[in-house]
This record gives sequence, C-alpha cells and structure tokens, in this order.
Amino acid sequence: MERRGKRYREAVSLIEAEREYEPREAIALAKETATANFDETVEVHLRTGADPRHSEQMVRGVALLPHGLGKQVRVAVFAQGEAAAIALDAGVEEVGGDELIKKIEDGWIDFDVSIATPDLMGRIGRLGRILGRRGLMPNPRTGTVVQTENIAKAIADAKKGRVEYRLDRTSIIHVPIGKASFEEDHLFDNLTTLMDNIVRARPSGLKGQFIRSAYLTTTMGPSISMDITGVTELTIE
Repeated sequence: MERRGKRYREAVSLIEAEREYEPREAIALAKETATANFDETVEVHLRTGADPRHSEQMVRGVALLPHGLGKQVRVAVFAQGEAAAIALDAGVEEVGGDELIKKIEDGWIDFDVSIATPDLMGRIGRLGRILGRRGLMPNPRTGTVVQTENIAKAIADAKKGRVEYRLDRTSIIHVPIGKASFEEDHLFDNLTTLMDNIVRARPSGLKGQFIRSAYLTTTMGPSISMDITGVTELTIE
C-alpha cells in the first residue's frame, strides 16, 4: 500500500474509524482535516442500492445550492439570434451555433456547463462523444435545454451553484457541495439542499434501501462516514 504523507496521517488521526458522524459533525471535521495549501473542495459520496444497468433505476437530476460552489462557473451557450443576444447580456463566456460546435470539435472545452436552445440540439448531437463523457452535454432532464425566454434564468442558475448529480456505473453518486473555507452553516445548507433533491429522486421501482452509505471528504483529505438516517432526513424547510 502506498505510504501516506504526514499531513494525511494527521488528518486521519482526527477521525474515529468505526463512527458514523452526524452531518454537522462531519462538516466540522472535514473543515478541520482540510489542511492542504489551497482551498479544498468538499464532496459528498453516496453508495446507493440502485442498479444503473436498468434505465428505470437511473438517478439523475440537478440541485441549486443556496451558497454556490465557491468558484467561477464558465458557461457556454449553443444559441442563435435573439437567444444568443440574451445569453451575451447574461454574461456567458461563449455563445454560438455552428462556429461554437466546430470550435469544440477542434478541441476547445474550456467551460463547466453548456446550455442549448432546442433548435440546435440536432446539430449538437455529434458532440456527444466529446461532451457526453465529461458530463457537459446539454440535456432537457437537467434543465440545460431551454426555450429562448428561459435562457437568462438557466444561465443565472448555472452561475449561482447548479450541480448535477448522476448515478455512475458502480451505483455511486459523487457531488461537490462547496469549499473548505465556507462557513459550516453554508456547507450544511448546501448538503441539505443536495440530499433533499437526491432522496426525492429515488426510483419508484427500487426495492430495499436507497442510500446505503454516505461519506464526506475534501480534495486531499480522508473520508468521513456519515450517519445514514441523519443525512437522508435532511430536508429543505
């Protein structure tokens, strides 16, 4: 096994290995163990009982975190005419039609979220092999394919703290909820919003336990196990 550094070992020593922490305790501990020389991202990792091989058990959606993610979100918009003008006014980093599609085909992917109007989806389809595997493909189910009149709101949501959650092929969901420098209450609010969305997205046909384990971690820190009941009962009031 690869030997861990002193900083990591010191962080691990702060965590009780067999203990499942309440969400607020886990957040406080994650902040304490985030000792890297940069502002680490705080992430949630959920192991579920859903089977991604069955389409009816796929878990996917979007949560708008009330305190954002602590970083500038770069948005690219596939639009023309009036929709493109609205997108530019809303402050996107890149907007266009065929020229933007060509730019991406040539290797440019310097953005975090892409939004499209329905009329361009037929042309964007060929970008699936580039954007799909990176989670950057516009999709109606995640609110990133929108009519012209909804472009400005979609852009504002993306820049405020829109996160997409999706079941991976190992039945795990990985989602960032902010930075270690955030106040504990802000991280707790973001976690609450995320969990409320995910629990509501439970597949109707799923039998047995939905969330089987939940961990909080930071970019360079160790995992902190959270109490399943405590984390799944987090709801937006």
